[in-house]
Amino acid sequence: MKFSRFGEKFVGTRAGSEDDAGIVSLMADLGEALRVNPEMIFMGGGNPSRIPEVESVLRQQLQALIDDKEACHKMLGVYQSPQGDEQLLEQLALLLREEFNWPISEKNIAIANGSQSAFFVLFNLFAGVDSEGHKRKIQLPLAPEYLGYADLGLADDMFAATRPNIELLDDNLFKYRVDFDALNIDDHCGALCVSRPTNPTGNVLTDEEMRHLDSLARKAGIPLIIDGAYGTPFPNIIFTEAEPLWNDNTIMVLSLSKLGLPGVRTGIVIASEEVISAFASANTILSLACGNVGPALASGLCRDKNLLKISRQYIKPFYQAKAELALGLFRRYLGDLPWRIHKPEGAIFLWLWFEGLPIESEELYQRLKTRGVLVVSGHHFFPGLNDPDWRHSRECIRVTYSQDAETIERGVAIIADEVKKAYGA
Repeated sequence: MKFSRFGEKFVGTRAGSEDDAGIVSLMADLGEALRVNPEMIFMGGGNPSRIPEVESVLRQQLQALIDDKEACHKMLGVYQSPQGDEQLLEQLALLLREEFNWPISEKNIAIANGSQSAFFVLFNLFAGVDSEGHKRKIQLPLAPEYLGYADLGLADDMFAATRPNIELLDDNLFKYRVDFDALNIDDHCGALCVSRPTNPTGNVLTDEEMRHLDSLARKAGIPLIIDGAYGTPFPNIIFTEAEPLWNDNTIMVLSLSKLGLPGVRTGIVIASEEVISAFASANTILSLACGNVGPALASGLCRDKNLLKISRQYIKPFYQAKAELALGLFRRYLGDLPWRIHKPEGAIFLWLWFEGLPIESEELYQRLKTRGVLVVSGHHFFPGLNDPDWRHSRECIRVTYSQDAETIERGVAIIADEVKKAYGA
């Protein structure tokens, strides 16, 4: 069977191959490992924790929809417009105007079947070969960056990334910062894109860094895309000061997943009316219409003023306590080994750096998998960064701390033991 170049991206790949860093192969590998050993300690994915207070609010909201005959029919039995549920668009626009004074209306918002599909549309709107035959790329100003971006381009070689500055901090911490001197925004750039907080590191770009990126994007006449899947205004998994940024040159992508709703696959795009119109047209072709369950729940959460409340009162403090727990455990178990952890400023991950690691992070991942612990090798998180001599990119792993405390400690102990063996300690 012959496939198009697009189809070939998904045929014949094998997880763990040296030349494949994409999310398709990685998730297949993790899924296979879990089928073989369902008792594995899963510290490699991005599934949110179960937070009882949040689950209670979500159940109440769902029950109210089920008990309302017309609302239930609209949720389950009616196609929505390609832009998304009109009620949610209006209520979300109102919330953002009142809370942040953003000059937006429902015409500035669109719904997608998950933020992953939203980025597929956005990246291919702004990158690839344009009408004049010029090839454009998505510029990632701060690597490492989300591995899910890597395979979203219909064109080859769609990403360019900038190696970060590394600031060493006390207590075995460090922080990546944008190297603006090395950031090259030329005529081949179609858009800038950053996640805030960053997946995989938990880094939160400072307000100053964000304003600088916004200024550079405006000067270049390209949009600044902000992946806010873990960030502000919701689910607000940010442990440091961070003002939300939006203007008519910004494209903000949000998600309901880390609110505790990954199963409803709902992404939210906030942008200029021109971008939203183009996005909705593309979404019509790809999806015809978006699912209704997530938007129906979110609409009720907006109306009842619960969307920001559960983010601020329950979700943020829950994960902040989890991060502090996991960080303390690694400090105890890793001891005097040459390790550092990126300063945990948000999201649900810790990013561990083992400087001078005698084996590569992929080998460490494989060894941990055989011991019943699933993490993610750091080398997956550098799309667009062609720097094979930079050893740092193969000395890191991403660890999720969304499990219960006992599971986290068992996983940390095994990780520490395997790292000690790698160093010969």
